[in-house]
Amino acid sequence: MAEPLLRVQKLVRRFGGIIATDHVSLEIPQGELHAIIGPNGAGKTTLISQLTGHLMPHAGSIFLGGRDITRLAAYRRSGLGLARSFQITSLLTDFTAADNVALAAQARDGHSFRFLRNARKEEGLRRTALAALQRVGLADRAEMLVSRLSHGEQRQLELAVALATSPQLLLLDEPMAGLGPTESARMVKLLQDLRKEVTIILVEHDMEAVFALADRISVLVYGRVIAAGAPSDIRRNEEVKRAYLGDQHVVVRHG
Repeated sequence: MAEPLLRVQKLVRRFGGIIATDHVSLEIPQGELHAIIGPNGAGKTTLISQLTGHLMPHAGSIFLGGRDITRLAAYRRSGLGLARSFQITSLLTDFTAADNVALAAQARDGHSFRFLRNARKEEGLRRTALAALQRVGLADRAEMLVSRLSHGEQRQLELAVALATSPQLLLLDEPMAGLGPTESARMVKLLQDLRKEVTIILVEHDMEAVFALADRISVLVYGRVIAAGAPSDIRRNEEVKRAYLGDQHVVVRHG
């Protein structure tokens, strides 16, 4: 059997007496769009932060392409092809859309201490930026300040920034957050296109989007994976139904 692109083994992260991720294990094969869902406070963003290296686990292991990256710094994971979009936009709002993407491409090439004017002037970076903007449908917004973009366009721009780093694994933390129906439909279509090119882990509350996009779904409740499988299996899972209805007895806690 082929090595999964991402393998997570018994990942534990505590905050004081709270276990945010409680022995979480996942396997994500190349080319899959894997959704992680769960109630607020389930540990989803904490899990993503450990995968990217922004938080270190207290126990467990993370392997990317068979390589142990558990203690690797975030910037080194990025260099191996991990890219993340955040739950709250993290763009440079006083710069143009193209500037934001060019800076991401510059960092990918190992020039993170160069100045913005170099990124603007370097033709290769500009081509990369414009190509990424084209892929997310923002080619006509390249020279617009981020502060003038709509919220939906800013979410699209975040994807362009991530794509400019040439990721092999894209971690998306609630890309639908704050989007209206039209913008959400546009984002779903964009992700349907991108999934053909890159493996994606999607953390999302929009269940309509999740079931439209996911190959498989893992359900996180109180830091533990209570179910994992195809969307049809998750829909029928009684434990998942009870968890979303607020039955706090569905998860057996282990010391």
